Amino acid sequence: MGSHPHDLPMPVSAAGREGLEALLRAPRRSVVALDFDGTLADIVPDPDQARAHPEAVPALSALAPEVDSVAVVTGRPASVAVRYGGFAGVPGLEHLVVLGHYGAERWDAVTGLVHAPAEHPGVAAVRAELPGFLDAIGAWRGTWIEEKGRALAVHTRRAEDPAAAFAALREPLTELAARHGLMVEPGRAVLELRPPGMDKGVALTEFLAERDAETVLYAGDDLGDLAAYSAVEKRRADGLPGLLVCSGSAEVPELAARADLVLPGPGSVASFLAALAGRGRSDHPVELSDPDGRVE
Repeated sequence: MGSHPHDLPMPVSAAGREGLEALLRAPRRSVVALDFDGTLADIVPDPDQARAHPEAVPALSALAPEVDSVAVVTGRPASVAVRYGGFAGVPGLEHLVVLGHYGAERWDAVTGLVHAPAEHPGVAAVRAELPGFLDAIGAWRGTWIEEKGRALAVHTRRAEDPAAAFAALREPLTELAARHGLMVEPGRAVLELRPPGMDKGVALTEFLAERDAETVLYAGDDLGDLAAYSAVEKRRADGLPGLLVCSGSAEVPELAARADLVLPGPGSVASFLAALAGRGRSDHPVELSDPDGRVE
């Protein structure tokens, strides 16, 4: 990340630079919130095989004691994210919070418990109907259903033409979801059917309302993270600093276009978090470098 061990890349926007500077100036009044898949964990063909990047948990455990709080905000069930992330029982992460199912579930490291409301009845109805529905429209080949507890996802990454399969399924799945009071959230070669009113922006806003935090850093990689971006942008419009980080950019240019800082993927996100933690422990000033690595 540059010539100095604690160099940090420079955000491209003035608002992003203000957010990073505010975090560095007052880390104890800063919240770091991150998506899981694609941000802390590499995207893999089978989501059940996803695991946190090897450098992610060490970076988080070094950073968490330096800031107000760290939260993982994910569409996965909270318990699954905790298990795949390896977050439980890690020194330094004693106060980590995982907001699962877009905030419908919450796991707190302090208690080790998951708190969640009752399942939306539409999810059970779609669960029963979806296999036959995909078969009837001829979309079963190369697609598969991921059970997410409070939501269901149809993946097209294994299809012969993932983009074409995604486009063909979007409208019929939206109609199916609407019949059962659900909505469809598009993502990277995936369409998720879930209850309305659940999104990462709501989850992040509600979590921040609990904290006495001035600054928020949010990092994500997919369309579902746009709602969290909007929540940070709203805070910035109210005069509160924030930093928007995009993990990768090729598949979701909409996110990269709104980000203050684009990092190549989970390994680089982990390095960035570690550099922030190193800044907190260092007596030396941190230098900001531009995106191609030159120190400013």
